[in-house]
Amino acid sequence: MKRTTFLLVFGVILSFSQAQLDTGGEETGGEEEHVELFTTPATKMGAATSDFGYNLFRALASQEAATNVFLAPISVSAALTQLSMGGSEQAQRQLFRALRYHTLQDPQLHNTLKDLLASVRTPGKGLSTAARIYLSRRLRPKQDFFGLVEQQYGVRPKALSGGPKDVTEINNWVSQETGGKVQRLLTKPLPRNSGVNTVSAAYFKGKWVTRFGQSGAMENFQVDGGVPVRIPMMQQDNYPVKMGADSDLSCTIVQIQMQDDVSMFVFLPDEVTSNMTLLEESLTAEFVQDLSMTLLPAQVFLSLPALRLSYSTDLLPLLSDLGLSDWLADTDLDKISTQSAKLASLNHKVAMETVPEGNQYPSAASSAHLSYRVDRPFLYLIRDESSGALLFIGRVVNPKDLMI
Repeated sequence: MKRTTFLLVFGVILSFSQAQLDTGGEETGGEEEHVELFTTPATKMGAATSDFGYNLFRALASQEAATNVFLAPISVSAALTQLSMGGSEQAQRQLFRALRYHTLQDPQLHNTLKDLLASVRTPGKGLSTAARIYLSRRLRPKQDFFGLVEQQYGVRPKALSGGPKDVTEINNWVSQETGGKVQRLLTKPLPRNSGVNTVSAAYFKGKWVTRFGQSGAMENFQVDGGVPVRIPMMQQDNYPVKMGADSDLSCTIVQIQMQDDVSMFVFLPDEVTSNMTLLEESLTAEFVQDLSMTLLPAQVFLSLPALRLSYSTDLLPLLSDLGLSDWLADTDLDKISTQSAKLASLNHKVAMETVPEGNQYPSAASSAHLSYRVDRPFLYLIRDESSGALLFIGRVVNPKDLMI
């Protein structure tokens, strides 16, 4: 993978970061470092679930061109990994390749994922997830599969009874798992005799390390080809970030630290554009890990939209873009039911909020010379720093359209 070329023309950044820059060149140079980026089972699993997430996000973003799109990939990975336990050896290999597990060579794959899920869902990180398999009433389930999934992931697949009460039951379970924050995952009954259905959901409300002093100030947000919209912004002077500019991707990137070893990366195009294809295509676990080691410390006047959003979609049609066309045609879920069963839906819903609170105040030094105003379409991701796992990713083209 081509390394990001940062044009660090910001004198303030360079003055803050010369010592890091002097040593960082040795650490980040050469091909060997790429091999060593992910060295433990947890970081390798984090990279695999992230690369699956970036691939899925690209497929979703291309389908929903020039619109707001959001995804919590790790919850989708959890749902599909549960499903993989019900497939034949060949079906499992196909699904593992799409999930990027074929790169792991991990004999304890399920235990590693279980541990990763437990780690990223610790209360301080602000993430809650739900992932479960539901079977149509026409299928005669194999109880061994139910027990295996429950033993490994702590959630038992569920046989549906059919009709509107299934919607209520599924929605209530998702709401319970996400602390009441993800509501109405399903708005209509699943088709009768639909086979196997999976649901995945996530809610994120992380807290910043450094608080914002101003919240709710109404500012203009530029919209591609449209009239600017007025939205609430969180603002703070002398805000500590890591920062860099990428001339190839024509964007400026900041990394903002959140509590419990979580951070937000914001990719802000130089121009007002909703076409972020080039940027979206660049995203990989390796690329983002590279960023975390390459971006340089700075203090900036930071202006960031106050996000409150909810987004839902059926991800099933996107699986063909991930190389699963043959698997979808013949899912071979012979360990789930005595009858032929196919995946009928992959419903996914996410919700997210950002709040100005943090556990420390910014520096009282003189006003920063740099400004980072997220006042036009942008892309962002939430990442668990200890594992490198991608928790949440979104493209915001018009925050006025967001709702929770």
